[in-house]
Amino acid sequence: MAHPNTDDASMTTPGSLAAIDLFDGLSNEARAEIEMRCAWRSYAKDAEIFNRHSDSRSIYFIAKGAVRIVNFATSGREVAYARVGEGDCFGELSAVDGRTRSASVVALEPTICATLGPDTLIEVLHQHPQVAVELLRKLAGMVRDSDERILDLATLSAFQRVYAELLKLVRKDPVNANSWLVHPLPTQLEIAAQASTTRETVARVLSQLSRDGLVERKSRTLYIRDYEGLQELGGVGGGSDADADSG
Repeated sequence: MAHPNTDDASMTTPGSLAAIDLFDGLSNEARAEIEMRCAWRSYAKDAEIFNRHSDSRSIYFIAKGAVRIVNFATSGREVAYARVGEGDCFGELSAVDGRTRSASVVALEPTICATLGPDTLIEVLHQHPQVAVELLRKLAGMVRDSDERILDLATLSAFQRVYAELLKLVRKDPVNANSWLVHPLPTQLEIAAQASTTRETVARVLSQLSRDGLVERKSRTLYIRDYEGLQELGGVGGGSDADADSG
């Protein structure tokens, strides 16, 4: 992971919050007023925006780009919590409760963010109750996602968690009817972080799926040749290798 570096972030000219989901219900005038209260920053790919022990409290709105929210086990292994993209926000927990950051955030690509300090955010929430409601919905979604992840860790093998992550990424093939694919396929390390396992486990899963004819990989695209078979593995299967590897 990249460490904080003055070369990784720079101030940028004020931009638009039009794409930010949290402000969908606001008038153009109200949104423009919030835009002027934001600080705007750009980050290079792989730049660390803040780390878990940072004492910053601002909320970040992604006007362009994407970030990964991560933490690290005592062994040093990266555990990915989420990928957050354009139109979304992050850093809301510290902005609301005033405590230290609960995770680190890294730019996955060149990214532009607007930030609001905690006091300004609270003012905005008081002035625009609909924004407060949207933020509550987002926080509730985070709790639900955490509950689901805890359940997966408690009930699924490492192999099953990898199957489950692949299924989350599957989309219909835009060219071939009744066909499914994953594009772009994340790196094995990225999948491992999301599934709370190791890169080696992901490599074994992909190799086994290829040998069994369930998937076929071409460059950065993973074609799903047996979607129902992959669903079955993600729900009830995994085999003896999966049981032996707790991740």
